[in-house]
Amino acid sequence: MKSLLKALLASVGLATLSGTAAIAQTDTMELSFAEALADTANWREVDPENLIVFDIATSAGETRGRVIIETAAFAAPQHVDQFKKIVRSGDFDGTIFHRVIDDFMAQGGDVAAMKPEAEPWPNIPGEFVFQRKPNDASDDKPAVQYLGEANTATNGYALGFPIQTQSEFLAALTEDGIVESWMPHCKGMVSTARTSDPNSGQTQFFLMRETSPHLDRQYTSWGRIISGQDVVDAIKTGEPVRRPDVLSKAIMASDMSEDERPRVLVQRTDGPLFETVLTENAGANVCTLSPVPAIVSY
Repeated sequence: MKSLLKALLASVGLATLSGTAAIAQTDTMELSFAEALADTANWREVDPENLIVFDIATSAGETRGRVIIETAAFAAPQHVDQFKKIVRSGDFDGTIFHRVIDDFMAQGGDVAAMKPEAEPWPNIPGEFVFQRKPNDASDDKPAVQYLGEANTATNGYALGFPIQTQSEFLAALTEDGIVESWMPHCKGMVSTARTSDPNSGQTQFFLMRETSPHLDRQYTSWGRIISGQDVVDAIKTGEPVRRPDVLSKAIMASDMSEDERPRVLVQRTDGPLFETVLTENAGANVCTLSPVPAIVSY
């Protein structure tokens, strides 16, 4: 393991922003993995069972690059469960990115078209929003750190994932004391393709190349790109794509050997280092801010 690793700011597509958010994130570039690992107040290590690794190649077999995705079971548990199963089945291996649009997304994972001999995968019920009690955080429903006052803010983070939500004050108006929240389709998010039937998602996913709010609460986001946004942005475009790029291998990080497995640290959005980012960006749309930084080590 390298002793000094920079946070993969370029890989996750971070923009140069003014203000505290950009400063706090840029500072992580000189932070070693060991230093961040020891700083548990500001960094958390992602369970490898929650990491999906995509190796992408060109149609000629040349390496395009690696994409590492962190899954968000708290927001879309049934989608995360099925996509993990598809990864482990090997059905994604050799599938193509058949619909790729600049400033929008890269869509792939059409197992039925590429592997008609494969066992059909079931439809997944839409998980466009999730319900939570604002003052009752748990592993299944982590607390949200807001960009502004908790009672009225509608943007924030949960475990580093961007979140949009009903304002907390609305919880008092419901019988169960709940609000609806969702993971918006910011650049770098991973979501699920479907037909006009809202419950028709199966195996097809798309990787966001740009923020697309018109998809929110209509398509199910289930993860975010930790590293490899530059790879996603380089996937060959087209509708359909001529000589499309290939998902050559999809694997759960937890199923990789220890000497090959990536270790990922994500900056805690509930830690003191990130607190000024939250306060100085009060009222901001979370998708306009840089993604929460990550450090990846092999």
